[in-house]
Amino acid sequence: MTAIHPQTLLERPFGTLAELIAGWAAVAPNQPALIQDARQLDFAELDRQMDAVAAALQREGVEPGEAIALCGLNSIDYAVVFLGALRAGIAVAPLAPSASAQSLHGMLEDAQARLLFVDAVGRDRLAEAPAVEQARHVALDALGDWLGDERRPRPVEVDPQSAFNIIYSSGTTGTPKGIVQSHAMRWAHIRRSAAYEYGCDARALISTPLYSNTTLVAFLPALALGGTVVLQQKFDAGHYLELAARHRITHSMLVPVQYQRIMAHPAFEAFDLSAFRYKFCTSAPFHAELKADVLRRWPGGLVEFYGMTEGGGTCILEAHLFPDKLHTVGRPADGHDIRLIDEAGRELPPGSIGEVVGHSPAMMQGYLNKPDKTAEAEWFDEAGKRFIRTGDVGRFDADGFLTLLDRRKDMIISGGFNLYPSDLEGILREHPAVADVTVVGIPSRTWGESPVAFVVAREDGRESAEQLLGWFNARVGKTQRLARLEWRSELPRSAIGKVLKRELRDEFLAREGELP
Repeated sequence: MTAIHPQTLLERPFGTLAELIAGWAAVAPNQPALIQDARQLDFAELDRQMDAVAAALQREGVEPGEAIALCGLNSIDYAVVFLGALRAGIAVAPLAPSASAQSLHGMLEDAQARLLFVDAVGRDRLAEAPAVEQARHVALDALGDWLGDERRPRPVEVDPQSAFNIIYSSGTTGTPKGIVQSHAMRWAHIRRSAAYEYGCDARALISTPLYSNTTLVAFLPALALGGTVVLQQKFDAGHYLELAARHRITHSMLVPVQYQRIMAHPAFEAFDLSAFRYKFCTSAPFHAELKADVLRRWPGGLVEFYGMTEGGGTCILEAHLFPDKLHTVGRPADGHDIRLIDEAGRELPPGSIGEVVGHSPAMMQGYLNKPDKTAEAEWFDEAGKRFIRTGDVGRFDADGFLTLLDRRKDMIISGGFNLYPSDLEGILREHPAVADVTVVGIPSRTWGESPVAFVVAREDGRESAEQLLGWFNARVGKTQRLARLEWRSELPRSAIGKVLKRELRDEFLAREGELP
């Protein structure tokens, strides 16, 4: 690949991440690109290894536009395969090793991946339910054996609309769907990331899994703009703080439960975090009191992104600039059109409560092999403009900031009344004994659904479930009262911190059955 200076490339309407990395390898070959524990790759070596992966994939007969899959924990080898495939014009389907073996086999079949790169964790999970599949397995811990001698790939012209990656939804609400994102979408994302002071002197700490779009939002621009990525294979709050201080981290993407654990770490104040420029958050509700604590005690700006892997529209809250708007997810990003619609699909006027839909330059092409699901996710205005439905219910305030009320699917209809779990959770969080909480609608023979709370206690919490239930029900109207309240040691969450409400609902129903 002929290297183009990265700054020249970034001025173009379209380029690729692989071209940017080649450019950095030419102008800053010794700049660290990837660090994991004691291992480090500079940009020159990363560029060489990406070439080797691309050449090996071509040797295997994988054509541009086809897909490979990855299943494993964060590692330099994982990142190298991901990036090398992109250089060959091959789409990457990163799969969650936390998924069931049956689900993984289904995603592999859906993506029609020619090769599956796995580490020990991925191998163990797939072995739980062996299946015949078209993807041949390649061990990430023996990558050198697979690469062979060919180190120079044939040049590939990448179509802007071709698939960059296929991100599978978490499957917390059903069968995972493959979300196809294009090279053009990722290029737009990379170019606008310069606004957050990424550059050659940036160091990004990645502690969320590389199979998640949440992670790629920080991983891709850090490398694309010449910075260094430090990989944490598995999140631990104390280890995160050690890495952040040791490497003088400037940028990091975290999900709310990680912020919660870091801020609660007893030695938080002992770590020097003064190098931070920006901390980012997305993927799950980020409560105002936690944002305020981060702003108060952790140097650098705090930015919350609200959006979907499917794209469609993003809201941005620069919390350090708008400390009076911490209860919101911010305002629509430049060039993003966010609107509200009712259940019949009619656009609502300002001040209304409705489902959030969005249009932007960064929208998925659709769900892979699922045109019906793609159609369900789309909404078109009267002029035919395409929007993506979020499934979230929200309201804009007079300043244009969006407040989310809840997921539409999580809304509880009890006795004909609409109850938003987030409202009930917000009240419970006011009690000093409550560290974490979620409210779930459970089928009821009398009311259709009734709200049940699952609560994690603070270490010094002394309330009984009956006492906390009585405290809550005395503070709300009759229609909002909880039917049950249960203490939990922790709430079940996905790898990126989303509470698995369906898991709680199914477990409750299996144990207790329907409520009266």
